[in-house]
Amino acid sequence: MESFGTIGTVLGCSAGIAVGGLVFAAYKLGLLYQLFHKTETKSPRHGGESVAEVLRAHGVKYVFTLVGGHISPILVACEKLGIRIVDTRHEATAVFAADAVARLSGTVGIAAVTAGPGLTNTVTAVKNAQMAESPLLLMGGAAGTLLQGRGALQDIDQMSLFKPLCKFCASIRTIREIVPTVRKALAIAQSGTPGPVFIEFPIDTLYPYHLVSKEFGVKNPPKGLMGKIVSCFFSFNTNQVQKCIELVSRAKKPVILLGSQATLPPTPADDIRKALEDLGIPCFLGGMSRGMLGKDSPIHIRQNRRDALKEADVVLLAGTVCDFRLSYGRVLNRRSKIIAVNRDKLQLMKNSDMFWKPTIAIQGDAGSFLVRLSNGLKGHRCPEEWSQSLKAGDVTKENANRAKADEKTERHLNPLKVLHCVDEVMAEDSIIVADGGDFVGSAAYIMRPRGPMRWLDPGAFGTLGVGGGFALGAKLCRPESEVWIVYGDGSLGYSVAEFDTFTRHKTPVIAVVGNDACWSQISREQVPILGSNVACGLAFTDYHLVADGYGGKGYLVGREDEDRLSDIIRQAQREAQEGKATLLNVLIGKTNFREGSISV
Repeated sequence: MESFGTIGTVLGCSAGIAVGGLVFAAYKLGLLYQLFHKTETKSPRHGGESVAEVLRAHGVKYVFTLVGGHISPILVACEKLGIRIVDTRHEATAVFAADAVARLSGTVGIAAVTAGPGLTNTVTAVKNAQMAESPLLLMGGAAGTLLQGRGALQDIDQMSLFKPLCKFCASIRTIREIVPTVRKALAIAQSGTPGPVFIEFPIDTLYPYHLVSKEFGVKNPPKGLMGKIVSCFFSFNTNQVQKCIELVSRAKKPVILLGSQATLPPTPADDIRKALEDLGIPCFLGGMSRGMLGKDSPIHIRQNRRDALKEADVVLLAGTVCDFRLSYGRVLNRRSKIIAVNRDKLQLMKNSDMFWKPTIAIQGDAGSFLVRLSNGLKGHRCPEEWSQSLKAGDVTKENANRAKADEKTERHLNPLKVLHCVDEVMAEDSIIVADGGDFVGSAAYIMRPRGPMRWLDPGAFGTLGVGGGFALGAKLCRPESEVWIVYGDGSLGYSVAEFDTFTRHKTPVIAVVGNDACWSQISREQVPILGSNVACGLAFTDYHLVADGYGGKGYLVGREDEDRLSDIIRQAQREAQEGKATLLNVLIGKTNFREGSISV
């Protein structure tokens, strides 16, 4: 009898487990939800409306897109709620534009593209956002849930593609998942080290039930991220900060290398600028931090960085990474004390196992750290003779650059002279978008952003093609500012079609194209090393006519226009003020200014 009782107990437990498992499975599949919530089969409402409501509640003003049937419900719903839909001519441009909005507004940039090839076209831009630490949400269409893996139109494994690129990836499986998933994605994009997030929307989760009756598979409206922007303060170890204060206070030749991370929320750029000025330490500015100290700061050093790092006794890497831009750390003096501050642990210690070692490494927000450091060093300033010696070297090098700009090239205009002229004429509130190789590399030495958040380049990924999207996003965020795109003639090809977008969406930017009919940054190494210019040659194309054709205004500028170069640039400014996107197709010659620069 005991054995029968034991068997009965076991069977009872097994049955209970089985029933529990079935209930759990029913819950996960949404069957319990459907049992208590009747589907309104004739309702015109759709999932796109849920997406739009969350975006509006979070203060989203723009959605960048290239239209596709998979995502049409999102676009239509957003437009009805007053969110501006900005359609581009390439999916990458849509993501680049969202990236620029994120950088300049402090919110999450939003892009929506169709399934399959629409999404694959964004990969470069999403990877760029990841490496530039820009918070953006990419929404992509997908084949219906029951048709995935069955050869449906544009059906590929999109999740595997984006998981290595994004902080968070989700595929919507039921309509009730949309609101919490979009909210979660927006929060994750801005938390910690910012970055891109991706949500996949199968077509049956977006369209009304009666249109997808064969396949279908919330919480209160959110208060929004804008009201409580993510505070990325990391809890600095007080002992570590104190050690940094002591190191800097004893330094005779300190330098600061400021990276894009220093411009991220929560610390205002003006607070960071004041902290740097109070410290009085010579600063090299990179990425989005260009312009942090204004146009002519005595502590902003633009030239001879390698030499300064050889002499420095303390180097503060404030959001700057020891990647190829610092020769993987090899340019740092082994005798220098290195203080590294970065939000990302991997970036913080990049190549420290090979070429350099931090004296103090702090995982935290660079801007907040600089303010703490400055407060801890009240009354202390860097020795002025050190700053003055670096500034003197700066002046000497810039005078040499100016002299080189006055040299005649074999044909066409000297590119350095063109860039100097633009720098002298552009408005004080200008935003500079950098998209190119050789010409843009020269611009980085010559053009001077007038304030913080006034220089946009792709970041560590070195992506070509950001120009159109970055400029579009910048002009929408700062309509009162002049927005200049500095293009190489090679990179222009990626987004010249966006002059159509600039015209239709009334975003009059000014593009300066350094047209030397060549991928010069590649050719400079390829020809001497491999003895061939194959695939590097371009043509002196009439890009100005392309701008005209898209409704903008184009100018061809050659050597015969050298004496009136400033007048032509001012005319382009007037055209932009009157509402026309303008392109200066400047024919340039060759110089040896950038010999030795790298392309890989």
